[in-house]
Amino acid sequence: MKINSKVIIDELNRIKEKITADKKQEYLLLTIKEIKQIAKKFRYPSKEIEIIALNEGMLPSRYQKNYSSISLSEQIKLLRSKVAVIGCGGLGGNILELLARLGVGELIVTDGDKFNESNLNRQILCTEENLKKSKVKEAAVRVRKINSSVKVKTHTLFINSKNIQEIIQGADLAIDALDNISARFVLEKACQELKIPLVHGAVDGFNGQVSTIFPQDQGLELIYGSSKKLNRQKRISRSSVPAVTPALIASIQVQEVIKILLQKGKPLRNELLFIDLEDHNIEILKLDK
Repeated sequence: MKINSKVIIDELNRIKEKITADKKQEYLLLTIKEIKQIAKKFRYPSKEIEIIALNEGMLPSRYQKNYSSISLSEQIKLLRSKVAVIGCGGLGGNILELLARLGVGELIVTDGDKFNESNLNRQILCTEENLKKSKVKEAAVRVRKINSSVKVKTHTLFINSKNIQEIIQGADLAIDALDNISARFVLEKACQELKIPLVHGAVDGFNGQVSTIFPQDQGLELIYGSSKKLNRQKRISRSSVPAVTPALIASIQVQEVIKILLQKGKPLRNELLFIDLEDHNIEILKLDK
């Protein structure tokens, strides 16, 4: 349905509420209820209502605590962004939680697995009630409960060289939340061919790592060696993955996403951030050929 934005602006102006930000800069605060009422009245996506509001200097209340770390114009960029999250386990669940709360407008979510009891210790999407249910479907439910303005496209499958490009096509970037090194190389190759950045993350016990790989970078080969030697490698068998490790590494991965989408700060490009939580050891390693 085509709507003149002026009609929506007029509606927003009738219900706006002035408040003062910490820096004494005035902006107009809009509640979730008000946004949903306008979206329903005009049969228009709530995300688009939020974008129009932000363009008019009106801040949806759900993003009030983003401001001023994330400006109104930057919030619009997030709402207009599309991010592919490959894997919905320990890393992926935390990543999706954060992206939804930040207001990334569209998420592509991919995983072929179901929840089991061993996931309860670390996977934020896993509960006693959804055991044996699809991780992807539960992820979509969770995202919609957090932020109904976020669009979620789901793929209940494991990635391979034949399906990955179609899955991530159109994304601004992809996030590696996998537990399989061979699959990571498949994802990286697709990102290179589609010319989109990849945010890599991995965990093992109390250790974790993050790196941001741009299409022209050598990337994973500098971390794991040649992909040809890993073609037959199956899922990594870990002795343990405590909840704290994926929670922290996922947070750092999402911060890398913010850097790329908003062009803020310095991404971990050609670098590997390695964290040993047990001994509080943090290193940034240069990735050289």
